[in-house]
Amino acid sequence: MEERATTVTTTVTLKGQVTIPGAIRRALKIQPKDKVSFVMVNGEIRLRLVGSRVMAGYGAVRSRKRPEDFRRIRREVEEEMGEGAAREG
Repeated sequence: MEERATTVTTTVTLKGQVTIPGAIRRALKIQPKDKVSFVMVNGEIRLRLVGSRVMAGYGAVRSRKRPEDFRRIRREVEEEMGEGAAREG
Protein backbone atom coordinates (compact mmCIF):
# COMPACT_ATOMS: atom_id res chain seq x y z
CA MET A 1 0.00 0.00 0.00
CA GLU A 2 1.41 3.36 -1.00
CA GLU A 3 1.52 6.01 1.72
CA ARG A 4 0.39 9.54 0.98
CA ALA A 5 2.22 12.27 2.86
CA THR A 6 0.87 15.60 4.01
CA THR A 7 3.30 18.01 5.64
CA VAL A 8 2.14 20.91 7.79
CA THR A 9 4.45 22.93 10.03
CA THR A 10 3.41 24.15 13.47
CA THR A 11 5.22 25.63 16.49
CA VAL A 12 5.89 23.95 19.84
CA THR A 13 4.89 26.12 22.83
CA LEU A 14 6.96 26.56 26.00
CA LYS A 15 4.80 23.84 27.58
CA GLY A 16 5.62 21.40 24.75
CA GLN A 17 2.19 21.70 23.19
CA VAL A 18 1.37 21.86 19.49
CA THR A 19 -1.81 22.72 17.65
CA ILE A 20 -2.98 20.01 15.28
CA PRO A 21 -3.67 21.89 12.04
CA GLY A 22 -7.29 22.00 10.89
CA ALA A 23 -6.63 20.00 7.71
CA ILE A 24 -5.15 17.16 9.78
CA ARG A 25 -7.99 17.30 12.36
CA ARG A 26 -10.57 17.12 9.58
CA ALA A 27 -8.77 14.28 7.78
CA LEU A 28 -8.63 12.22 11.00
CA LYS A 29 -12.07 13.43 12.18
CA ILE A 30 -10.56 14.64 15.47
CA GLN A 31 -13.06 16.47 17.66
CA PRO A 32 -12.53 18.50 20.87
CA LYS A 33 -11.87 16.20 23.87
CA ASP A 34 -10.84 13.26 21.61
CA LYS A 35 -7.76 11.32 22.67
CA VAL A 36 -4.80 10.96 20.32
CA SER A 37 -1.63 8.92 20.58
CA PHE A 38 1.85 9.68 19.32
CA VAL A 39 3.72 6.70 17.91
CA MET A 40 7.44 6.96 17.14
CA VAL A 41 8.54 4.77 14.22
CA ASN A 42 12.14 4.97 13.02
CA GLY A 43 12.53 8.54 14.28
CA GLU A 44 9.23 9.73 12.83
CA ILE A 45 6.11 10.57 14.83
CA ARG A 46 2.70 9.31 13.79
CA LEU A 47 -0.48 10.76 15.25
CA ARG A 48 -3.42 8.43 15.72
CA LEU A 49 -6.95 8.99 16.94
CA VAL A 50 -7.59 6.75 19.95
CA GLY A 51 -11.05 5.20 19.91
CA SER A 52 -13.29 5.94 22.87
CA ARG A 53 -14.00 2.99 25.17
CA VAL A 54 -17.37 4.53 25.94
CA MET A 55 -18.34 4.89 22.30
CA ALA A 56 -17.01 1.40 21.50
CA GLY A 57 -19.62 0.02 23.89
CA TYR A 58 -22.40 2.31 22.69
CA GLY A 59 -25.53 0.29 22.01
CA ALA A 60 -24.20 -2.85 23.70
CA VAL A 61 -26.89 -2.64 26.38
CA ARG A 62 -30.48 -2.27 25.31
CA SER A 63 -33.09 -0.70 27.55
CA ARG A 64 -36.22 -2.72 28.25
CA LYS A 65 -38.39 0.03 26.85
CA ARG A 66 -37.83 3.49 25.47
CA PRO A 67 -37.64 5.96 27.01
CA GLU A 68 -36.51 4.38 30.28
CA ASP A 69 -38.33 5.67 33.37
CA PHE A 70 -35.37 6.55 35.59
CA ARG A 71 -37.56 7.95 38.38
CA ARG A 72 -39.32 4.59 38.66
CA ILE A 73 -35.98 2.74 38.59
CA ARG A 74 -34.56 4.99 41.31
CA ARG A 75 -37.69 4.51 43.45
CA GLU A 76 -37.40 0.72 43.10
CA VAL A 77 -33.71 0.76 44.05
CA GLU A 78 -34.36 2.99 47.05
CA GLU A 79 -37.21 0.71 48.20
CA GLU A 80 -35.00 -2.37 47.91
CA MET A 81 -32.19 -0.62 49.81
CA GLY A 82 -34.66 0.38 52.53
CA GLU A 83 -36.00 -3.17 52.80
CA GLY A 84 -32.44 -4.50 53.02
CA ALA A 85 -31.57 -2.02 55.77
CA ALA A 86 -34.77 -2.95 57.68
CA ARG A 87 -33.86 -6.67 57.49
CA GLU A 88 -30.36 -5.94 58.84
CA GLY A 89 -31.80 -3.52 61.37
